[in-house]
Amino acid sequence: MVHLDTGLLVLFLGMDLLLICTPGPDMLYVMARALGQGRRTGLTAVAGICSGYTVHTILAAAGLAAALRAVPAALPAMRYAGAAYLVFLAIKTLASLRNPATPVPGATPQPAGRVLRQSMLTALLNPKGVLLYLSLMPQFISTETGIPLGFQLAALGLLHVANCAILYGLLALATARASHALTRTPKAARRISAVSGTMLLVVAAATLGTH
Repeated sequence: MVHLDTGLLVLFLGMDLLLICTPGPDMLYVMARALGQGRRTGLTAVAGICSGYTVHTILAAAGLAAALRAVPAALPAMRYAGAAYLVFLAIKTLASLRNPATPVPGATPQPAGRVLRQSMLTALLNPKGVLLYLSLMPQFISTETGIPLGFQLAALGLLHVANCAILYGLLALATARASHALTRTPKAARRISAVSGTMLLVVAAATLGTH
């Protein structure tokens, strides 16, 4: 008989919301993007992160999570690659501030497609996301429901994506609103962009610290 274990689902929902609300690489990344380039870029970054986690969900449901568990060296490699990519983005942001003639980064948002790709790649290379599928989600999968395990994992993954979209979206809007109030002059805008670039470096360091 097929039935849904609502108790496990509610327990996962609470745990997932707690993890998302805990400050970490994803949260800092969204704040850095929204702080540096405003609401549209912040929301696009959220869409990119959610797209990355959707890919994680599909791959995990297809069995890649088990394959990664069997190859321990894969996670450190992803961690280093993700940190290196974030350092690259931070250096680009900070380097643009060296030339006074360069337009303020926040005044000229990057194309949405580029931000979406960068944010998606950041999520894909974030080992915290992979560990969520490797360690946490399997604890909320039951063999007694009659529902295929891959389908259960996909459902939990998509619930995580929805939670990220809502909470990170609200965070992006709040950060962008604060940024708008703090960037009323070019000098202030450059300072905020410098903070944004520095935050990306912090995200890279946090990514390296993920085990």
